[in-house]
Amino acid sequence: MLSPLLLTALIGALAMSTPKDFAVSRLLPAAPALAASMWSVAATLALGLGTMAVVVGVQLAYGEDSIGYTAAALAAVTAAAAYAAHVRLKREATLRRVRSVADAAQEVVLRPVPRRVGAVGIESLYVAAAEEARIGGDFFEALETPYGVRLVIGDVRGKGLSAVGAASALTNCFRDAAYEEPDLVSLARRLDTSLGRHSASRPAPDEAERFATAVFAQIPANGDRAELLNLGHPAPLLLHDGEIREVEPRQPSPPLNMAVLVGSGDPAGTVYHVDTVLLAPGASLLLYTDGVTETRDRDGAFFPLLRWARDQDPATSRKLLGLLHEQLLDFSSGELDDDIAALVVRRETTPAAAPEPPH
Repeated sequence: MLSPLLLTALIGALAMSTPKDFAVSRLLPAAPALAASMWSVAATLALGLGTMAVVVGVQLAYGEDSIGYTAAALAAVTAAAAYAAHVRLKREATLRRVRSVADAAQEVVLRPVPRRVGAVGIESLYVAAAEEARIGGDFFEALETPYGVRLVIGDVRGKGLSAVGAASALTNCFRDAAYEEPDLVSLARRLDTSLGRHSASRPAPDEAERFATAVFAQIPANGDRAELLNLGHPAPLLLHDGEIREVEPRQPSPPLNMAVLVGSGDPAGTVYHVDTVLLAPGASLLLYTDGVTETRDRDGAFFPLLRWARDQDPATSRKLLGLLHEQLLDFSSGELDDDIAALVVRRETTPAAAPEPPH
């Protein structure tokens, strides 16, 4: 906040201590121009008037006869700076309103996930690649249903409002269908149909390629097993007893809204393959979108997620996503090119207590 004042004082001191021929005082209009990017309109005008007084005083001290021209130039610069400050403040107010709308939209598309859902502990992470954005095409949700805890994490192809709309349609469909469909295959077909209808109702040049990858998980309340259905998505990591491995599907399943490319235009005819994995008490699944593994460093190398995860202390599994976020920012020098979403799903060793607040 003191930069314009310091600049004014510095230029004024130089003007008084240097020979007349240097005309350092002519640099003083830079002070109100700088103030326009930081201060209010009133403060910018006040600084401009103060600067004008300094310039006139210096020129009177040197007996110059161009005081009128200098004062007029300073008045013009001050007026322009005040107007620039006014425009900046209006844009900042607009940006605050846009951010409040984005926050409300995020509550709909990516509402906070509880830290505990049934017998499952959950940590979540979402980072939008766009500097001013709150949400993008990545999505996730976790619900306690009659079939156990059901989760989904996915990534809609593309960016911008089109991807956000598709992610919203998929998330809303999951929130209804997760309670109704008897298995993950039926659940995936419901979301496939939903994305197809959404795309058909909003024609776009890339409609034929509007698809989403996703991983569905179902974790029963009892037992030590979990079901996974991977639709062209990056393979989750299974963490247990200090060991970490990728959970690759035994057979591939097509992404959502890609039935037409695998020989069936009807989602009911699409073949999906469900895998069963051991998820004993204390074991965790790390589910993530490709924004994590496609993060690049300055040399263009991809982030080595599996190697990084193996280097982590098993005792920090509950803080894994916080550490991952810090590492991704450090690895990419703070420049993320894609949205990032991740979930750590842990089968707890203790019975479920009262629900914890969302985070």
